[in-house]
Amino acid sequence: MEKRILGLDPGLAILGFGLISCTQNTAKITDKSVKIVDFGVIQTSANMEMGQRLCTLFDDLHTVIQELQPDLVAVEKLFFYRMSSTILVAQARGVLLLALAQHQLTYVEFTPAQIKQALTGYGNADKSEVQDAVARELDLDEIPRPDDAADALAVALTAWFQS
Repeated sequence: MEKRILGLDPGLAILGFGLISCTQNTAKITDKSVKIVDFGVIQTSANMEMGQRLCTLFDDLHTVIQELQPDLVAVEKLFFYRMSSTILVAQARGVLLLALAQHQLTYVEFTPAQIKQALTGYGNADKSEVQDAVARELDLDEIPRPDDAADALAVALTAWFQS
């Protein structure tokens, strides 16, 4: 049985996405496989008006969802760095959740610590350890770039590991 999981790393300037295809042999619970389908980023320019940036995120995410046809979406929860950047990410996240609702897609959320724990076994792992785990789990020769796309793939893998 195949399941397509879209991972999303929310951001206003850069929103990372990564789609994985997972299969599980229903006869053997331990017989699982996962492969990368697509990944990339949606970018907006700081020179754009805020409303236009949010419209770009919405339109481009709508296109990504239509093209990739996920069965499940996994989203990284907000992590508070600085209040000013958190508000911007929260606005982008609202647009993201609206797009998912309009497509009637189920989503799950994970904190950065949950993602690190799922991929490395350590909730305080650094970014390079998580990216190495993404490459290893997806049998890739190199880490996906840009970082936001690799982060989105990590979110998708976390959802797969939790299923």
